[in-house]
Amino acid sequence: VGAQILRELGVGKIRLITNNPVKRVGLESYGLQIVENVPIVVQPNPYNKRYLETKRVRMGHKL
Repeated sequence: VGAQILRELGVGKIRLITNNPVKRVGLESYGLQIVENVPIVVQPNPYNKRYLETKRVRMGHKL
């Protein structure tokens, strides 16, 4: 829905702030041009280390 709203507003190019490559594909499929992909820097700690590793390995997140 977000991509459709952006297109309705006349947005054609965006800077995408995400680590998730699937979001990029989804937005591009609606005709949005990703001019830059800005990663979200997350520092691992004892509480999120396994979670972040799972996101990287299983879901292809760029961490």
